[in-house]
Amino acid sequence: MPRLKEIMTPQVDVISADATAEDASTKMKNLNIGAIPVCDGDRLIGMVTDRDLVVRVMADRRDPRTVRVQEAMTPEVSYCFEDDDVEQAARLMAERQIRRLPILSRAKELVGIVSLGDLAVHGTDATISGSVLENVSRPAQPRR
Repeated sequence: MPRLKEIMTPQVDVISADATAEDASTKMKNLNIGAIPVCDGDRLIGMVTDRDLVVRVMADRRDPRTVRVQEAMTPEVSYCFEDDDVEQAARLMAERQIRRLPILSRAKELVGIVSLGDLAVHGTDATISGSVLENVSRPAQPRR
């Protein structure tokens, strides 16, 4: 079974917690991505997604030029280590419905990111990849 360091995308673009929500959205637009790791140096402290910006900034009519990423980000981040096997990441992504998983060194520094596409192309057999995609794509149940 391959290790995550063999399939991850290294040198991930990150953003500081002190950046503005506007900075984050501009960076996402320019990079054509929907999620950016939030780091303090090389340390992962959160993730900010396009959904975070919409729900925690725009929907509350807050000014994206003054709201800091730290106020909009999700601080509880799931991750794996670069020497973990791909199957472990696949299980975690399926269980927690994660499309992009940060990868850390054992010193807990961000060293890469693994996406669903990485799993499909490089990581696991088709059955596991299909299972991860099915679980990640499962819609949330409406509140009743």
